[in-house]
Amino acid sequence: MVKSNFYITSPIYYVNDKPHIGHAYTSIACDVLSRYHRLQGNDVFFLTGTDEHGQKVEKSAKLAKKDPKLFCDEVAEIFINLAKKINLSNNDFIRTTDLRHKKSVAYLWNKLLDSGFIYKDIYQGWYSIRDEAFYSEDEIIDNKAPSGAQVQWHKEESYFFKLSNFQDKLLDFYNNNPDFIQPKSRYNEVISFVKGGLKDLSISRTSFNWGVKVPNDDSHVIYVWLDALTNYLSAINYYDNNSDLKKFWKQDNSQQIHIVGKDILRFHGVYWPAFLMAADIKLPSKIFAHGWWTNEGQKISKSVGNVIDPIAEINWLTELGCSNDLAIDYFRFFLLSDVVFGNDGDYSRENFKLRINSQLANNIGNLTQRTLVMISKNCDSKVPFIANSPNIKKYINNINIFHDKIMALLEQIMFDKAIECIIEFANIVNKNLNDQAPWNLKKAGKIAEMNEILYISLDAIRVIAIWLQSFIPFNSSKMLDLLNIDHNDRKFCAINNVLISGNKINNPELIFSRL
Repeated sequence: MVKSNFYITSPIYYVNDKPHIGHAYTSIACDVLSRYHRLQGNDVFFLTGTDEHGQKVEKSAKLAKKDPKLFCDEVAEIFINLAKKINLSNNDFIRTTDLRHKKSVAYLWNKLLDSGFIYKDIYQGWYSIRDEAFYSEDEIIDNKAPSGAQVQWHKEESYFFKLSNFQDKLLDFYNNNPDFIQPKSRYNEVISFVKGGLKDLSISRTSFNWGVKVPNDDSHVIYVWLDALTNYLSAINYYDNNSDLKKFWKQDNSQQIHIVGKDILRFHGVYWPAFLMAADIKLPSKIFAHGWWTNEGQKISKSVGNVIDPIAEINWLTELGCSNDLAIDYFRFFLLSDVVFGNDGDYSRENFKLRINSQLANNIGNLTQRTLVMISKNCDSKVPFIANSPNIKKYINNINIFHDKIMALLEQIMFDKAIECIIEFANIVNKNLNDQAPWNLKKAGKIAEMNEILYISLDAIRVIAIWLQSFIPFNSSKMLDLLNIDHNDRKFCAINNVLISGNKINNPELIFSRL
């Protein structure tokens, strides 16, 4: 397999409020994808961070009676701690208040200006502070934005980006790259929006101060979305064209994948590609827009008071008796297994318990526990000795069939379907163990047959753990530790490195406790 470079990004999260389940969901999805590609042997740069400029942040800082930078420092720290709490493997955490970011924003601005795509005029139109977005007259419904946010009529001097120049270019690009925006329903939304006509975009403001100043015109602040989107280039030092930029953005064997919520698809699927085209920068490989979560069937809202706090959910699991590591893995597993990635989902603690108990505790956990107990009792805690029988060949063939399916699904960012495949494989192994009943084989004196079924079950635990590493890194690692699997044999290329008879196995240990 040819080694590739993958640049995987979450959106940068707005610091006007504390993190919620949506932030955790997107970040964990990026992390699973990043870990998957590392396990494939690829080089990965995984970026997350915070969006700290704009009128909304300035307003939140004033309400808190704090200097905007101090306010941002405090909230950014909460997001940094969340990244650690949910066990992200990010390579970097970008903040739009970083000097490196401001340099990249100024560099991109000057590039757009020099290319003739920026001009100054008067902006008049509807603006939503909550969305930090401009809306056309035909998008306003009952004096509100499509998102339901309040809008206000706005008039001020502004710099404009010639977005209208890119309508046909964007449509051509989408047509030639049908997998650029996923899932397909979101691709169709973007096509429809662009076909509806693109107007030039206001890209500066004079009515507030908290942001990156327009180069050579301090009276203007750069529009927060032009500022924010540039973060994907800032983290790889766009302004000085360093090696990370070349490796993860410019090289032919590199892919750039932005995972975002569906509410910010327009900015990523329309504005961002247009900015890049104007600056003569290649477009990213893929933008995947996932759905939203509801809470027990209710739309999540601060006013209703049903916002789901990821830290509170992990703490709830520890209160139920889970270790911290297990609570984090359970939380990660549920979010990516319970919903088709790309669709909306409903968060329910009852569903959470049912899924964890049925798929991890009763299925994979039970398989691991009873197999290790039987090997401890009957094989002196060593991998059983076996002959190269047709059953072993059939088992290895089955691994390869499932492995190819799981890898293809992860490649397509179909996390829930990949987990379904892993669970299906575990079900087959469990059924095989029950049907062959090694405890009865021992009583009948059929030791070779008992060894064979125990060997297959034990090696299947190794395979399942390797597949699960992207989703539940703490406890898949514990499973592999129980089997004394060398760290060099935990990547996907080692999937056929079956267990060696006679190797020592550690004492049985409960991995997945029931909720």
